[in-house]
Amino acid sequence: MKNIGFLSFGHWSPSSSSLVRSASDALLQSIDLAVAAEQLGADGAYFRVHHFARQLASPFPLLAAIGAKTSKIEIGTGVIDMRYENPLYMAEDAGAADLIAGGRLQLGISRGSPEQVIDGFRHFGYAPPQGTTEADMARRHTEVLLDVLEGRGFAAPNPNPMFPNPPGLLRLEPYSEGLRERIWWGASTNATAQWAATLGMNLQSSTLKIDESGKPFHVQQAEQIRLFRDAWKAAGHTRTPRVSVSRSIFALTNDQDRMYFGRDGQGSDKVGYLGGAERAIFGRSYAAEPDLLIEQLRGDEAIAEADTLLLTVPNQLGVDYNAHVIEAILRHVAPGLGWR
Repeated sequence: MKNIGFLSFGHWSPSSSSLVRSASDALLQSIDLAVAAEQLGADGAYFRVHHFARQLASPFPLLAAIGAKTSKIEIGTGVIDMRYENPLYMAEDAGAADLIAGGRLQLGISRGSPEQVIDGFRHFGYAPPQGTTEADMARRHTEVLLDVLEGRGFAAPNPNPMFPNPPGLLRLEPYSEGLRERIWWGASTNATAQWAATLGMNLQSSTLKIDESGKPFHVQQAEQIRLFRDAWKAAGHTRTPRVSVSRSIFALTNDQDRMYFGRDGQGSDKVGYLGGAERAIFGRSYAAEPDLLIEQLRGDEAIAEADTLLLTVPNQLGVDYNAHVIEAILRHVAPGLGWR
């Protein structure tokens, strides 16, 4: 395991049991947690994106703010729903955030999951062309994004511009070199993982995937990763791709940990349905004393296959406790998994 970071959904709630009462709290605490994680030695700070929900939504102001406050930690998303995105505007926002962060952006994107409202992307002005699906639209937006991130000129310049232009066709600015290689696709099926590989995107595989074989979640996920790498090799890409998996993992090191998570230690995979049709398998959570936790995680085939592990954090418990959760894994568990 080369890299360990955290993944936050950025939930907020006015409930008295939450330490994150507002959208402002969620954003500012996300910045503080990223700073704390960097100081602890974590490798990445990643954030989920959900629209029409009391969670983090527009990622680029947050990513830019974190980039300005940190210097080493990777900053990413997991994932941005491409059904909602204008890929050209997104390329400008991503380029700016990446330049502010000094080339540390790791941008996870995907087709998205069932949302809070019906066809929310339509409220953003996007609809699949006739004869296509919303998944087709997301992949088309993705292909456009990847193309413009190459940095080639494509727009004819005005012969009488307000400001002087460089020669030739114009590209989007600001352009951040290398960002194209730091785009990740969140795949819930084997086929979409293989599609991502052909386009030269890294792979993000979360705590759920479509159940394609009935095998345990971590076994299916490991098989997905191997298929991704095979497709990558067949496509002839020269660089080595990256692969991340997400897990809910808690090292029980004090009474507070045991109070929150001590009853969840013997969790198991769960099966449900996405959108009422697709059978999905959800991976188990892990919560145990550090030595037992190391033993359990060594048996997780997908963690063994991946190079990056993202720890999903209970952000509503506040920055201090989440920093403790991250530190406990880095100090007591990660070395036993080969991290550093």
